[in-house]
Amino acid sequence: MNKTVWITGASSGIGEALAYAYAAEGASLVLSARSAGKLEEVRANCRGAGSVWIYPLDVSDFDQCEQVARKVLAETGGLDILINNAGISQRSLAAETTFEVDRRILAVNFLGTVALTKAVLPHMLDRGSGQLVAISSLAGKFSTPLRTAYAASKHALHGFFDGLRAEVEDRGLRVTLVCPGWIRTDVSRNALTATGEKHGKMDAGQSKGMDPDECARRIVRAVGRQKREVYIGGWEIAAIYIKRFFPGLLARLIKRMKTT
Repeated sequence: MNKTVWITGASSGIGEALAYAYAAEGASLVLSARSAGKLEEVRANCRGAGSVWIYPLDVSDFDQCEQVARKVLAETGGLDILINNAGISQRSLAAETTFEVDRRILAVNFLGTVALTKAVLPHMLDRGSGQLVAISSLAGKFSTPLRTAYAASKHALHGFFDGLRAEVEDRGLRVTLVCPGWIRTDVSRNALTATGEKHGKMDAGQSKGMDPDECARRIVRAVGRQKREVYIGGWEIAAIYIKRFFPGLLARLIKRMKTT
């Protein structure tokens, strides 16, 4: 694969697995996350990759997104695929959650993704090619208790990227929305509680979820096929179709389900 791929949230979970999957394809990689040390560990395991650049980045720092994007484009000479994967989840009731937690989740999951996308968009438009990928969630299609801000941030990604796709598709760009279900990562352990502390627990569904390497392989395949939207997971994907055809039934099921 003679392409340059920028992955945010690349220090763990789906992002780390994507780095290895694209490295195996021979892609050149730009890896970003807040921890430079963890990114170095990931780079050491990116066997088969072309060049691998590391750019520490907190996507909730919108000015930093612009600054880092300029450096990445200058050093790499061109970007083919941007995978907006950085994100944080939630485990708290809306009535108990501080507004600061809501704002933090929206800043990381939605506004940071928009900021970085806008930073590279002119470059891709000038080239007349490129692919923008947003890692959403099944929570971008429906919501559950304890996930209000998280689901809102993922729903927002669909609104933005569906509209962006309509604007840029005829100019050679492609937009892919990826909706994972339960993937066996530390997303629940790192989720924010009502006060902004880490949840620190592995959810039952998460612990039995898909292996992140398998998830990454499916994402790479979907991106390669330039899919507009893809769902990745197990039986939980059925909830999308239940909502589409039997929304009242899904509402009752979600109300009764045990959510952690």
